Amino acid sequence: MASLHPLPHTRTPALRFPNALTASKYVAREIDKLVRARNAAGKHTVLGLATGSTPVGLYRELIRLHRDEGLDFSKVVTFNLDEYFPMQKEDPHSYFRWMHETFFNHVNIPWNNIHIPDGTLAPDEVDAFCAEYERKIKAVGGVDVQVLGIGRTGHIGFNEPGSPRNSRTRMVTLDSITRRDAADGFFGEENVPNQAITMGVASILDARRVFLMAFGEHKAGIVAKAVEQPPIEAISASFLQEHPDATVALDEAAAADLTAIKRPWEVGPCEWTPELVRKAVVGLALTARKGLQKLNDDDFREHHLYELLREKGPAERIGEEVFHDRMATITPHPAGRVSTAHGPRSTVVPALGAGDGGPCAADGGSKTILVFSPHPDDDVISMGGTIIRLVEQKHTVHVAYMTSGNIAVFDHDARRFVDFVDEFLAAFGSPAELSSAGTIKERVDRFLEAKKPGQPDSPELLKIKGLIRATEARAAALACGIPADRLEFLDLRFYRTGTAAKDPIHPQDVADIAALLERLRPGQIYVAGEMSDPHGTHRLCAEAIFAAVRLVRAKGQHFDVWLYRGAWEEWEPHEIEMGVPLSPDVLERKKQAIFRHQSQKDKAMFPGGTDGREFWQRAEHRNIATAKIYDALGLPEYYALEAFVKWKDQ
Repeated sequence: MASLHPLPHTRTPALRFPNALTASKYVAREIDKLVRARNAAGKHTVLGLATGSTPVGLYRELIRLHRDEGLDFSKVVTFNLDEYFPMQKEDPHSYFRWMHETFFNHVNIPWNNIHIPDGTLAPDEVDAFCAEYERKIKAVGGVDVQVLGIGRTGHIGFNEPGSPRNSRTRMVTLDSITRRDAADGFFGEENVPNQAITMGVASILDARRVFLMAFGEHKAGIVAKAVEQPPIEAISASFLQEHPDATVALDEAAAADLTAIKRPWEVGPCEWTPELVRKAVVGLALTARKGLQKLNDDDFREHHLYELLREKGPAERIGEEVFHDRMATITPHPAGRVSTAHGPRSTVVPALGAGDGGPCAADGGSKTILVFSPHPDDDVISMGGTIIRLVEQKHTVHVAYMTSGNIAVFDHDARRFVDFVDEFLAAFGSPAELSSAGTIKERVDRFLEAKKPGQPDSPELLKIKGLIRATEARAAALACGIPADRLEFLDLRFYRTGTAAKDPIHPQDVADIAALLERLRPGQIYVAGEMSDPHGTHRLCAEAIFAAVRLVRAKGQHFDVWLYRGAWEEWEPHEIEMGVPLSPDVLERKKQAIFRHQSQKDKAMFPGGTDGREFWQRAEHRNIATAKIYDALGLPEYYALEAFVKWKDQ
């Protein structure tokens, strides 16, 4: 729960919450209080609404308040921020359809009270529509509460960089970054419209109260610029600094780059916990370009760390303590060394240094290890080297693929595989098999010939694409030394939408994961901890796993839970609790395992953000960079490192 005191050093009041759910519930409760008060006074409430992944939790909580606590929306009037242009209302990508499916169909807002920019207009009708949209807002007394997200360019609504402070509802051309960010939902950037209708900056600032919500590491940088730097047209969200009642609601990840969080010693007195000392000193060493044990008192004084030096100094002592703390993270044997039996006697190979048996793992017998992979390639991309190490060290490694990953296969790959099956059976199969395969091929060909840009796949095509991902996963696992009988394909229900948008976690998803944990009884599990995954799948998978872990722990089952990062982010050097060294040979084997995912090679369907590198390149560069950071801190030099953090249940 947030302290509900704005973070210091922000020009727009910013609240930090433990996660997106608690932030969404806070904003929902504020809206709830206003609507109930207005209803009691016989007055209507005007809400300005946003679309996208950010407000989904807010809308779900408002639906729950309506369903379970009687929140009455019959006097609510809504105005949506924006809509793509051109865009038909029934199109799966239209905000009109999204708002009805996500929110309006589940509450009792009268149809005539809902206002959304019209993407079906002729171009010469847009200006008049926009002027009328502004008139309608004024006619109902203005917006009481405006809900906003923030794009990676800093836009609110579709007010892209360069939007003036006095702008009103209008047609705009979308920024290339905005279009790339939207590409997932449209199955390709080329399918994203170039234009949109949006409320302007001045329209937004006219609202009596504003909530801007932002979640995930990928929003941290732009949030810091929007709330800590002076307002500029290049970042339209920065104009909220001029609003008399604007609040920014952040999860911990989105708040990470704010000065009060990243460098709290620069904004006031600190409680120098071991975690904060480690963060400050590691950052100081990297900024000063000195090893931890080479830092001196002047380094601390020159970088706003006077208090730390006074309380914990001298510099030599502080640096040495952090050095040994980071040394202990280096873990060549992440699950511990396995005992070596000699006839009737068994001896344990002694540890060879700090962290050699793993920060949590005692030496002893072979352990069962369970790696959860949200998509069919996250295991090898994110921790393929550690998997190879665990297998080599005689532990029994299982991998659970949580979703099919079928929406991330290009149509041409699906067509190629169908052609292969058809021709294979023509050469080797029976007439019955050929007839069946030919029928499948004809149906797939007909569908693909008629498929419109951005149209979701048919169930049959999704199944084919799922099979492609599954066979690639088996090949990649085998490249790491894991046989097919140690692979689990869970195909969790929340993913089965056929689109980039996902359903909420289903209770049976949690039950299936718990059943797997009870069946395998692992000594360690590994989970994708990238909670700001651009597609949301990593976050949902992690939430389902954590719920299942709580269930089995309540029954007495215990194991360590390690979090890895995926293709987009890496743990900060002060956060790492286990670093597994990789030799050039192991890193090469990891890359070969990634190459087995041929449908994701060269160009992935959903590459994530603006990073043009292939997944194997991101993994290689990240692992080598982590090792270089350790070397820069004065720690032992390795070719590459994979990094992990232990999950602490809250």
